[in-house]
Amino acid sequence: MTLSRDERERIAVILAEIACEAGEVLRAYHGGDCPHVIKPDGSPASLADHASESLILAGLAKHWPGIPVVAEETAHDRRPADLFFLVDPLDGTKDFLAGNADYSVNIGLIEGDRPVAAALAAPGLRRVWSAGVEAFEAPIAAGRPGSPRPISVRERPKDGLVALVSRRHGDVETEACLVGLAVGHRQTTSSALKFCLIASGEADIYVRCGPTMEWDTAAGDHVLTTAGGCVLVSSGERITYGHHALYYRNGPFAALGQPSYAGSLSLPARQRTARPGPDLAAST
Repeated sequence: MTLSRDERERIAVILAEIACEAGEVLRAYHGGDCPHVIKPDGSPASLADHASESLILAGLAKHWPGIPVVAEETAHDRRPADLFFLVDPLDGTKDFLAGNADYSVNIGLIEGDRPVAAALAAPGLRRVWSAGVEAFEAPIAAGRPGSPRPISVRERPKDGLVALVSRRHGDVETEACLVGLAVGHRQTTSSALKFCLIASGEADIYVRCGPTMEWDTAAGDHVLTTAGGCVLVSSGERITYGHHALYYRNGPFAALGQPSYAGSLSLPARQRTARPGPDLAAST
């Protein structure tokens, strides 16, 4: 199945609406004492995560009842299909619980192994990004997307690249990658917002060598790629999705405003743990 350009644009519009609705759910919990638990991987899952995911799953089922959803909290082990959604109902939960505003809602539609439509809402910043065939940003007003404007990545700035770095996930490998680039400024930003800030021409590069999951990156990847950038892995190829055999874990990647930056970048190659059994073949 190959979605038409018009279908992808229509889907992106609806995804932006769903993401903004979920964002209103999150805003109701933000700044308070939101109940949460710590998952086996050490990351928190809050009542807000689950409430947001419930709304998103209901919205996707209403519009596309036949398309399966892989979602972080309640459907993280579902197998993918030729067409499936990847959902992170609250990216940046630790910062959300700490009262920071740069958290996001991520929804991406995957066809084969690449996103074809996506939306990413930043409720705390009142901004939402979406992309089907083209990439857009809109303000969030009364829990809905406002008037969209097209976005694109910027050219290399003369005073050095702006690198987006995580508030909580710095590591030696990432630092080693950034040393090889002409970075003029580092800006701390949480969650998948980094992809969209690059897509909107506000920054240039985001390198991540630490662990992430496919639902963390799919929506932002599509917005950035549609805006003229790219997200590359250590082989130099674009990141791909649907790796159930790898527990939907990503390897190291770099989100770039200009593909030419890849020439100065050397990402570490890392073997990812695969599931035992028949799924192993799908991981190669």
